[in-house]
Amino acid sequence: MGPLLVVLLLALLLFGAGFALNLLWWVAVIVLCVWLLGFIMRGTHPSGGRNRWYRW
Repeated sequence: MGPLLVVLLLALLLFGAGFALNLLWWVAVIVLCVWLLGFIMRGTHPSGGRNRWYRW
């Protein structure tokens, strides 16, 4: 009974880690797209320079 519980716990842990890593990849892709949009769509500053539209 003990080894079966260990195997089930390990399978549950690996499934959870795989789901979390997949979710983190999607979050990273979305953040990269937002950053690229901010880099491309930045407006002009009144003094003639370029300004970022976000405040990071």
